[in-house]
Amino acid sequence: MVSSKSKKELIGWGKALFIAAAIAVIIRTFLFAPYVVEGASMEPTLHNQEKIFVNKMNYSNNIKRGDIVIIKGQTENYVKRIIGTPGDKIEMNDDHLLINGELYKESYLSENRKAAEEMDIQLTGDFGPIVVPANHYFVMGDNRLRSMDSRNGLDFINKKDIKGKSEFVIFPFSNIREVK
Repeated sequence: MVSSKSKKELIGWGKALFIAAAIAVIIRTFLFAPYVVEGASMEPTLHNQEKIFVNKMNYSNNIKRGDIVIIKGQTENYVKRIIGTPGDKIEMNDDHLLINGELYKESYLSENRKAAEEMDIQLTGDFGPIVVPANHYFVMGDNRLRSMDSRNGLDFINKKDIKGKSEFVIFPFSNIREVK
């Protein structure tokens, strides 16, 4: 037979485990979450099967050009870079990105741009000008030759479908780093 002291101890442990589980669910749902990168669309910034740490906390009110975000798709999540914000006029001309008529430097594309030049092709095909609608964003992958994004299938991304901002690569441990 279980003594009343043992019952109290079991109830205490049960409460502690329940509280810990509830806190974990709240943190993962509303604050931070891990995601796995699938595919090559963000290379060389992010690689296939890397695990990233995503900040979900108050992020939807602070989305900026250049941020790498998690987007909720119909059947899967996507990792892409914010290129255009609501009201921006976006145009790609001869591998030069113009945002609101101004040339926008994309230093994160240097490695992929060299590969495209070696193949004697454009990294990013010409398009636009297009205007990003209210409450929507224009996104592209860093590996423009191998990315499904706002140019070719994802269209404009609704603000409500952006789940958070990628902050760090957390696995593999040999590649832990801040994501930029």
